[in-house]
Amino acid sequence: MTGEYQHTIDTKGRLFIPANLREELGETIYVTISIERALAVYSETAWKEKEEKFNALPSAQARRIRQLFVNAAKCTLDAQGRILLPQKLRAYANLKKDAVVLGVSNHAEIWDKTEWLKVSELELDPASLEAAVDELNF
Repeated sequence: MTGEYQHTIDTKGRLFIPANLREELGETIYVTISIERALAVYSETAWKEKEEKFNALPSAQARRIRQLFVNAAKCTLDAQGRILLPQKLRAYANLKKDAVVLGVSNHAEIWDKTEWLKVSELELDPASLEAAVDELNF
């Protein structure tokens, strides 16, 4: 998945998922908290892979990331290509009205527009990007 898309969350908490991301995500998607103040969005297949990894962990290790599952929501796209984001998830990511949906390889992310602009500005610095590419041997 790739791309950056700006959308608005309506008064009922629904967010439009861009068509090309919907194709890759499918009709049923899983939305959960991210390690940043954003939401992570997975296809059903990708979510099942995460569940398998989680279930294979010893319980002491699984407890460290259980919040990813506790706070997850199974969402179904409506006829207009929208999902209903639970209030708890919107609050975690500080999502009120303006949102940015990102395609990030094997998942999507949902960010508050203002927060994403701050993060994006830092990440778009050529020196920082070059250092990351070199460090990760990418």
